[in-house]
Amino acid sequence: MENTAKPVQKHNNALDEIIAQRYAEAEELKAAGINPYPNHCDKKQTCAEAKAAPDDSEVCTAGRLVQLRLMGKAAFAHLRDFSGKIQLYIAKDNLGDEPYAFFKKHMAVGDFVCVTGHMFVTKTGERTIKATQLDLISKAIRPMPEKFHGLQDTEVRFRKRHLDLIANEEVKDIFVKRAKIISSIRQTLDGKNYLEVETPVLTPDSGGAVARPFQTYHNALKMPLRLRIALELYHKRLIVGGFDRIYEIGHMFRNEGIDTTHNPEFTMMELYQAYGDVNTMADLFEEIVSNAAKAAGVEKVLFHGKEISLVPPFKRLYIPVAWKEKFGHDIHEVLDGRQFKREPLAKLAKEQGISFSAADPDSKLFDELFETKLLSGYNCPVIALDYPTAVSPFSKTKPGDPELVERFEAFVTGPEASHACTELGNAYTELNDPADQLQRLKDQAIAKAKAQGEDAENADILDGDYIEALESGMPPTGGMGIGIDRLVMLITGQESIREIIFFPTLKPQEEK
Repeated sequence: MENTAKPVQKHNNALDEIIAQRYAEAEELKAAGINPYPNHCDKKQTCAEAKAAPDDSEVCTAGRLVQLRLMGKAAFAHLRDFSGKIQLYIAKDNLGDEPYAFFKKHMAVGDFVCVTGHMFVTKTGERTIKATQLDLISKAIRPMPEKFHGLQDTEVRFRKRHLDLIANEEVKDIFVKRAKIISSIRQTLDGKNYLEVETPVLTPDSGGAVARPFQTYHNALKMPLRLRIALELYHKRLIVGGFDRIYEIGHMFRNEGIDTTHNPEFTMMELYQAYGDVNTMADLFEEIVSNAAKAAGVEKVLFHGKEISLVPPFKRLYIPVAWKEKFGHDIHEVLDGRQFKREPLAKLAKEQGISFSAADPDSKLFDELFETKLLSGYNCPVIALDYPTAVSPFSKTKPGDPELVERFEAFVTGPEASHACTELGNAYTELNDPADQLQRLKDQAIAKAKAQGEDAENADILDGDYIEALESGMPPTGGMGIGIDRLVMLITGQESIREIIFFPTLKPQEEK
């Protein structure tokens, strides 16, 4: 027996009445032997292909009715599929009496239809299909969002992305560009003989970064597992194993806050190149970003109210040089091996008008000085190089200067008055000394334990197996990570990460 059960509705407004009427109409059609949801449609062209067909040629396309204007014995409509829109001319004389009556009674904006007809140009110059056959292929029960004042509420847009895509055509374009950007990254790296790899999402340890992981449990193995927060340690094992150039584009998971640039589930690209270094990575970063921008069809974008050029070369800012030029001091005056000297760092911060408290860590003071004073004023991505070892525990130190490391971070800055900075990527000349790496992993584990309020003295290193792998020998290597979501935000000019993720993480909807 056919299941005719309908979703439970709260019939308390005009929308609910329309939904009930359309369910009833669908049942009426079924009772008359007409399937409002047929299994197949013989679509021969997209709307764009039909639009490009010669005059008088027969076409057959399908899509959603997005506009409809009835005029007695004729109607004009617009049909939309993924390729775009095309106008339909639906006349009783061309379609026939009964099909035209069926169209007027049973087809509405929002329905999917299949149309066969001939191309012509209207008096206003619009290429149009003169319909000779029109079939209903999917009856929409809910009306299009535009009928209820459009879809502008951002919370509703993100919760009901399908409606957002129907109502706001520009949203689709953002996600088309996202796909082109990711495809471009793959093409760039594949063209340089990088091999795309896949590494575990479920891991016994969450190494590679300091972040709170999501935890789960494997019943059969009776062991806790974590969702990955980074790709680094598995990738370096592959370099140890003999792979020279590898990359992975995948989802990371961090059980932390949500804001305009952070989502608990996000997309990251990491790559590693044996016999490369931080400068190799900087050159590659420029190429990846500029190629991705070309793939999306842009050279300049408006981002946080500022025009940003994505045409290389990008600004390369050497932090010790910029520090000397801006503050008049050698950066080593605030450095002490792998730590900062608090007193001169705090004095400089005060001189530069940086607000801070005694409880703020040294790294925060450095970040404030760096981001608000050294990074401001650039209208292109900035590749900042030669970081202090105190804020870069996993990079190789510069030869002859253990207080600086071979690392870069790439930023885009907002208007000078706002001091807004968006980090796009991070790269190192990778640490391949197992003894040094072991100590740094211990330091990381202690820092993580302290951050999570746990016993720092008994903190375990995050991945002991990785040290064992590193003891087998890893060649000099350059590594880089790029936040795909932030790169897409930049290239599409979006200021919230939720605009470029199909289904961002949201709080549970409150009951009303």
